[in-house]
Amino acid sequence: MSTSASVTARRLTAAALTAGALVGAMALPASASDHARPNRPEVRISAVQYDAPGRDDRSRSSLNKEWVELTNTTRHTINLDGWTLENEDGRTYTFHHYRLEGRSTVRVHTGEGRDSRRDLFQDRNREVWDNRSDTATLRNDHGRFVDDESWGRNRHHHGDHDDNRGGGHHGDHGGSRGGDHDGNHGDNHGGGHHH
Repeated sequence: MSTSASVTARRLTAAALTAGALVGAMALPASASDHARPNRPEVRISAVQYDAPGRDDRSRSSLNKEWVELTNTTRHTINLDGWTLENEDGRTYTFHHYRLEGRSTVRVHTGEGRDSRRDLFQDRNREVWDNRSDTATLRNDHGRFVDDESWGRNRHHHGDHDDNRGGGHHGDHGGSRGGDHDGNHGDNHGGGHHH
C-alpha cells in the first residue's frame, strides 16, 4: 500500500469513527428521553375537600371532614420529614417523622385526631381551607415547590397555573370561612405541626 493510500485509508477510518460517534451521541439522548418520565412530582396533591360536608361549626367532626390527600406515585417510600402543606394565608402544617409508602395516599385532616399511616391531623381548632378560593401548596424539606391545588378564582391544578380544570372535590361553593383562622392550636400527635 502506498503512502497516499495509507493516509486515505486512515482518513476514511477516522471519518467513519467520527460519524459513528456522532450517531451514537445523537442516539443516546433520544433513547434516554424515551425513558424519562414526564415532569410530574413523585408526591402530589391528589384530592382536596376544602368545604366539609354539613355545617362548618368547628366541631372535631366538621374539621376532620376538611382534608388534603397526598399520593406517592412511585414504588419507593418517600420521607416527608420537614415537608410543608400551606394555604394562601400562610397557615402551614409541617410533617415530622412521617414516611409515605410507595403507591399510597395519606389524608391530612384539619382537626384533631390520632395520626396513623393513612391519616394525619393538623390538630387545629379552626378551618384552614377557604371555601370560596384558596390554594394548597406542598413544599419539600428544602422549601422547594412540589405541587399545588387551587379552587375558586384563578383556579389551577398541579402547578399548571394556566389550566382551569377542576379535580378532586373542587368547584365554586357558596359561603366562606372568612379570615377567621387563628394560630392557637392544640398539641400534635407526631405526624407534624403547624404555624
